[in-house]
Amino acid sequence: MKIVLVSAVALIDVDGRVLLAQRPEGKSMAGLWEFPGGKVEPGETPEAALIRELEEELGIDTWESCLAPLTFASHAYDDFHLLMPLYACRKWKGIPQSREGQELKWVRAAELKNHPMPPADIPLIPLLRDWL
Repeated sequence: MKIVLVSAVALIDVDGRVLLAQRPEGKSMAGLWEFPGGKVEPGETPEAALIRELEEELGIDTWESCLAPLTFASHAYDDFHLLMPLYACRKWKGIPQSREGQELKWVRAAELKNHPMPPADIPLIPLLRDWL
């Protein structure tokens, strides 16, 4: 089974809320909420991929020194196995804005469980809630 490496981030604002992005229509798992991020390209580190994805998807800039490794997900889907490191980030430049048609929402950690998420993301919720 093919392993897909995806890097994700829990962007945490000054009020302790986490940013979620809703997968847009036309993408697999459309309508589900997820942590921002994306696929790690060949020759790219997970941190570099995340910095690139945040600029492309949300129009914000951050730095590797601002990405704190938090946990990871390892989940078998029908046609691939997802390996996803999750970072926490509290410092970035700019205001997150939807650049790819996704809805964005700031959510308190206790409310994460109320948002339908991809199966790989669900085990991350209690870890993130306990960490915040």
